[in-house]
Amino acid sequence: MARLIATPGQTIGPFYGYALPYDGDNELVPPGRAGAIRLHGRVLDGAGAPVPDALLELWQPDAEGNVVQRPGSLKRDGWTFTGWGRASTDDTGHYTFSTLRPGATEPGKAPFFLITVFGRGVLNRLFTRAYLPEDAEALAADPLLASLPAERRGTCIAVAEETGYRFDIRLQGEDETVFLTYPRH
Repeated sequence: MARLIATPGQTIGPFYGYALPYDGDNELVPPGRAGAIRLHGRVLDGAGAPVPDALLELWQPDAEGNVVQRPGSLKRDGWTFTGWGRASTDDTGHYTFSTLRPGATEPGKAPFFLITVFGRGVLNRLFTRAYLPEDAEALAADPLLASLPAERRGTCIAVAEETGYRFDIRLQGEDETVFLTYPRH
């Protein structure tokens, strides 16, 4: 049986502003809720210029490390955590999510956010991880991070802030974020 090879997706264009956002899309939990944190950053191109029309999707476990499998992501009710959200970048390339700090999915594992990036000129979505920086031992033991050259690991580690984390995404060039490839993608 011949193996089929995937063809490139369509060029992703600047239609997100009216086609995909919805009320509360970037609020996995309401801001101000007990335990709510902010994950934010900028999406930058190879020259360091902001990408004003990118769209990011966030996937994550809950605070206890459980992978959430509940319906309701597109209709936020204010209390059900679904582990998924979507945020558009603004004119400065900035995005923000209101969410929970993800827990480790297994004891000793490093907690992380899975982020998908859609953007102009990107033929298919890009996947990356934003690891939390607090547990140096878990980060050092993480198989994905350990497989990366030392100078590239930092592109997958968020920066802790008083109200959450900052994670900038560089699409190419110096300090390009490490992007992941999944089988059959």
